[in-house]
Amino acid sequence: MLINKRQSTQKTVSWRGLSRDAVNSLIKEKGSLVLGRILILSGLVFFLSLFLPWRQTIPGIGSITALRPQDRPQTIQNQIGGRIEHWAVAEGQEVKKGDTILILSETSQSYFDPMLPLRLEEQLHAKRTGEDAADQKMKATEAQIEALRNGLAFQLESAQNKVIQTQNLVKIDSAEQIATLSLYETSEKRLKRYEEGYRDGLFSLTDIETRRLNLQNDRAKVVSADNKLLNSRQSLVNARIELNNIRAKYNESLAKAQSDLSSAFSTKASVQADISKLRNEISNIDVRRGLYVVRAPQDGFIIKTFKAGIGENMKEGESVATLQPKTPQLAVELYVNAMDVPLIAPESDVRLQFDGWPSIQFSGWPSVAVGTFAGKVSVIDKVSSANGQFRILIRPTHPVPQGDEPWPVKLNQGSGAFGRVILNKVPLWYEIWRQLNGFPPSLEREPKESGKK
Repeated sequence: MLINKRQSTQKTVSWRGLSRDAVNSLIKEKGSLVLGRILILSGLVFFLSLFLPWRQTIPGIGSITALRPQDRPQTIQNQIGGRIEHWAVAEGQEVKKGDTILILSETSQSYFDPMLPLRLEEQLHAKRTGEDAADQKMKATEAQIEALRNGLAFQLESAQNKVIQTQNLVKIDSAEQIATLSLYETSEKRLKRYEEGYRDGLFSLTDIETRRLNLQNDRAKVVSADNKLLNSRQSLVNARIELNNIRAKYNESLAKAQSDLSSAFSTKASVQADISKLRNEISNIDVRRGLYVVRAPQDGFIIKTFKAGIGENMKEGESVATLQPKTPQLAVELYVNAMDVPLIAPESDVRLQFDGWPSIQFSGWPSVAVGTFAGKVSVIDKVSSANGQFRILIRPTHPVPQGDEPWPVKLNQGSGAFGRVILNKVPLWYEIWRQLNGFPPSLEREPKESGKK
């Protein structure tokens, strides 16, 4: 007989029931075998799953913005200072390009006169009259200069003729003086011969006295010829001085006339400068009066006004309101780590999640994500932002991939967004190894820059 130890009391078991009791014990011990088989099967499944394909991604967090600068919210500014007279819009109102937003009135004393353009036109007319007077003076001065030149030509010709005539008189008187002197010398020689003949008794005293008297006459003629020659030479000097005086007077008159002409030129230039200044001022006033009305630069919605009330003064260049363009080209700006930027290439695919739209996204299998939207990398910043990360701009994929939906129409700029840039396929074991070691995603080839040809 055997004793069953599992029973709290001793029980005698027959050998006939021994096999049945042993079989029941063996059946209860099969639980550990099943657990072992489950563990082996799980390990096998885990090992095989390590070779499943895994899509590498680069996550990024950001917000919705506009792809073009003109589509982003902008502030409307007044170009001139003034006083608020009327608001033509309210916050949240839709406006068209050129619609009135605000009406201002003048606060500068220089522009208070309502007849200011007329006053400036009168000043402009007076300046134009002064310009005409300067033109007339210039013409009169030019005519005076021409007359001086013509008069000088006649006076110079007359003075030069007089100099030539005086030179001829000097030559004639010089020849006469030489002839008179030669006659005097001849008479003096004859007188000496007569005196010698008188001592020899050949001539009488009367002949001597006659020769002496002729010698005195010849001497007087020599003195007269010398004086005449001296006068002729003096006349020649005077004629030359008169010629130089004519030239000096002409140069003086010509210099004065040219000075008057230059003064007329200067006056005309000054008047033309004043005319140009007045025209500029008139144009500025016309433009300024058109700036009393602040208008919408493009179609959009008035988001927020920065001024309130009527009668409040505004400075030049002060912000009036914020305008959101009506039909912007939306984009998503994501911020990614600097380590991942070299792996992102233009036109890379991106899966996006938007705040307010429920979605489920799997990091390694983006194809099974629900509620995500397709995008393409459009811009990659060349420098990092203030937070040390790099910004990338994502635009909608066009055309929309099959099975996807276009971006929601009601997306607003500034709303949050989360995205994953799609990279290469790798085995799951590689991704686990990369994550454990903190390595960047794999890179098969260097991304091509969009600007490179």
